[in-house]
Amino acid sequence: MMKIKRLTMAALLLAATTETFPCTNLIVGKNASADGSTIVSYSADSYGLFGELYHYPAATYRRGTLVDIYEWDTGKYLGQIEQARQTYNVIGNMNEYQLTIGETTFGGRPELTDSLGIIDYGSLIYLGLQRARTAREAIKVMTDLVQEYGYYSGGESFTIADPNEVWIMEMIGKGPGVRGAVWVAVRVPDDCIAAHANQSRIHRFDMDDKDNCMYSSDVISFAREKGYFDGVNKDFSFADAYSPLDFGMRRFCEARVWSFYNMFTDRGKEFLPYIEGKTDEPMPLYLRPNRKISVQDIKNAMRDHYENTPLDISQDFGAGPYHTPYRLSPLEFEVNGQKYFNERPISTQQAGFVFVAQMRAFLPDAVGGVLWFTTDDANLSVFTPVYCCTDRVPTCYTRVDGADYITFSWNSSFWVFNWVANMVYPRYDLMIDDVRALQTEMEETFNQAQEGVESAAMKLLSTDPAKAKAFLTNYTNLTAQSTHDAWKRLGEYLVVKYNDGVVKRMKNGKFERNSIGQPAGVIRPGYPKEFLEEYVKQTGDRYKIPE
Repeated sequence: MMKIKRLTMAALLLAATTETFPCTNLIVGKNASADGSTIVSYSADSYGLFGELYHYPAATYRRGTLVDIYEWDTGKYLGQIEQARQTYNVIGNMNEYQLTIGETTFGGRPELTDSLGIIDYGSLIYLGLQRARTAREAIKVMTDLVQEYGYYSGGESFTIADPNEVWIMEMIGKGPGVRGAVWVAVRVPDDCIAAHANQSRIHRFDMDDKDNCMYSSDVISFAREKGYFDGVNKDFSFADAYSPLDFGMRRFCEARVWSFYNMFTDRGKEFLPYIEGKTDEPMPLYLRPNRKISVQDIKNAMRDHYENTPLDISQDFGAGPYHTPYRLSPLEFEVNGQKYFNERPISTQQAGFVFVAQMRAFLPDAVGGVLWFTTDDANLSVFTPVYCCTDRVPTCYTRVDGADYITFSWNSSFWVFNWVANMVYPRYDLMIDDVRALQTEMEETFNQAQEGVESAAMKLLSTDPAKAKAFLTNYTNLTAQSTHDAWKRLGEYLVVKYNDGVVKRMKNGKFERNSIGQPAGVIRPGYPKEFLEEYVKQTGDRYKIPE
């Protein structure tokens, strides 16, 4: 009996996204990208999530083989389903045919969760990747599975992409003991970008456009039956019916979509009133960008904290003396009976892993599909290339030495990235340039090496496909491990340079020594002027030196 069991058994995610607001997906159509690739990203954000690279090897099974299904979030056993006769190699969230699936949870109406269903959203992703070659095929596989076995999770937005097409599919159950789900899937035009971030984004959809829109037959009638909608069909909005907007969904979720649109279109100012609650007119599901977008652009977008926008969180008092663009959870808090909130940007400290998927129809699958992968927070880590033919996971991306969310290992990239990040958070302005320098150097090196690596792989592929796949697997492992080692050295360097709140002097790339070989005197940066002014304002004369 085979098992589909997520490796992160200790992870405990809350189903109610109104409390956690995890995950962000960014989407770029092939004609909107700089190199003709389809590009999608995914940040798996959750306290309790250990960042690792999953692998499901290709296999064939006898008829009647069963699969044990465990909930992806918690490891809870849900039941058994029939295994497919043939499954495909899956590395992370991409399979050997470059098919990629990501998600964000919107929750929606809680009464529609089917506690008796067998397929949860996470299992649905990895079952879909193992059983489908294209995005359209994946939509059918996924919707057929929930129809047959029941859908256990709350409302979910899926990004389903292959080298030619990107689709957004939104799904929600029908309630306890009611088999199946209601759903709609819309294709993102090739020349457009889109995003979703824990709020349903499909409003009205063209039911007559069979090439670019698919949906369950009862998506509208079920809403009428439940009292969620009573208008004419052409006015039906999936989001309004199944995931009514509230303050949190607007400010914590739709704001991340706004930030992406603000980066790559000229309409950010137009949509800001919606984020601020001054209008209820939603942003479009997709837009044409104002320039071609590269894979590196999306990597950088996954590091966003609303910098240089009205929602920038790095310049107010909450950012502290060193302007850290992070806020401690929870997002909402109360002071003297009044409720307040923190902004929730794309980049967040609780990320378990992040990827940017690059899918190229003009290359053979083994070479064309690259899952640029990192663990922890993308802002303070490095994306390394994982080719979709990879069948051996880099050790640093596994549970090496028993590593998990509460077990540290120096050999785990998740923990090394976290170690460095947690040094930087409190003194962000002082330390970020050191991090950014190495991060940029490594990512530029991987980007520049890509053409040569793929050229060599193509030559091998024409004569010996097995050697080509082994070559790309070895390269995937090499880059991951070299990044891990470099980041560990960076952490050692930061400990020395910034120890005890001072800064050690540097000369010619080395820590400076004086004329007799002893460490040079340190720099005492103190606190920034504006922080000291606020400090005095808050403390009055308490620390004033008498004249």
